[in-house]
Amino acid sequence: MDAATDDVFLDDITFQAADGYSLAATLFMPRGPRQQAVLINSGTAVPRKIYAGFAKNLAGRGCVVITYDYRGIGGSRPATLKGFETSMSEWAARDVTGAVAYMRARWPTLRLNYVGHSFGAQALGLLPNNNQVSRALFIAGQAAYWGLMGGIDRYRVYVLMNFVGRPITQALGYTPARFSGEDLPKGVFLEWTRWVNNKRYMFDDPTLKTLANFSHYRGALRALSFADDPWAPTPAVELLCSGFTATRPAVVTITPQEAGVAKIGHLGFFRPEHRDRLWKDSADWLLAG
Repeated sequence: MDAATDDVFLDDITFQAADGYSLAATLFMPRGPRQQAVLINSGTAVPRKIYAGFAKNLAGRGCVVITYDYRGIGGSRPATLKGFETSMSEWAARDVTGAVAYMRARWPTLRLNYVGHSFGAQALGLLPNNNQVSRALFIAGQAAYWGLMGGIDRYRVYVLMNFVGRPITQALGYTPARFSGEDLPKGVFLEWTRWVNNKRYMFDDPTLKTLANFSHYRGALRALSFADDPWAPTPAVELLCSGFTATRPAVVTITPQEAGVAKIGHLGFFRPEHRDRLWKDSADWLLAG
C-alpha cells in the first residue's frame, strides 16, 4: 500500500435504496481534505470487495468513495435467494438510484463522479437522477449482445445462458455461482439473458420505460474497453455509449501491451498492479475540471 492510501479511513456502513431496502456498503474516507465524491457501481455478480483497491486509491487522492452491493449480492444478500424478487432494471431503479441520492444528500457540496463497471455502467443511463452526476468513467461497460462478444466465447455464452443457466435457474429459483461468479437472484439472471439475446441489448426491451433517462445525462463520459475482454469488446462498449445522446462519450480501447501486462480482461483493471498506469490515468480524468 502506498503512503496516500495509508491515510484512508474505511468503514462498513449501510444505506437505504430508493424503496427502503438496506444495502451493505463500504465508505473510504480521506483523513485530509475532501475534494470530490465517487460512487463505484459493481458489475453483475461482482461483490464490492473487488473494487476496494481502486476505491482506496481514489480516497488517497482526496475523494470520499463508496462501494456497495446490490440487493441479492454479497452483504446485501438475504438468507435465501429462492423466491427473492428483483431484476437488473430494479437494481438500477432502486439500488443505484438510491446510492446516487444518498451521496448527494450526505455530501451535497462535493462534485459527484460515477464509476460503472459492466452493469454498473449500463445502469447510469436508466437512473432518474443521473443528472446529479458530473463525470462518469465506464470500465468494461457494454451493451452485451452475445453476437458482439469475441471469438468462440459468443457461442459459449449463448449456450450457457439459454440452454444451461436458464433452465437451472427456473428449477432452483436462483442462479448458482458456477454460472455467474456469485449466486444471482432469479429475476436478475432471466432479465440479463433476455437482454443478451437482443441485438441492441437493453435498448430492444420495449418494457424498459427508464431507457428515456439515457438522454438526461449531460456530464462528461469516458468508456474504457480492453482488447482482450470477450465480454465487452469495443463494438459493445460503443453500442452502450450510443444511448447517451446528450453528451459525447469518449471510447478508449486499451491493449494489455499498452498497460504493460499480459492480460486485463473483464475484471483485470481493478488489480493493484495497475495503480501506476491505468488507475492513475483514469483518476486523472475522473477528477479533472
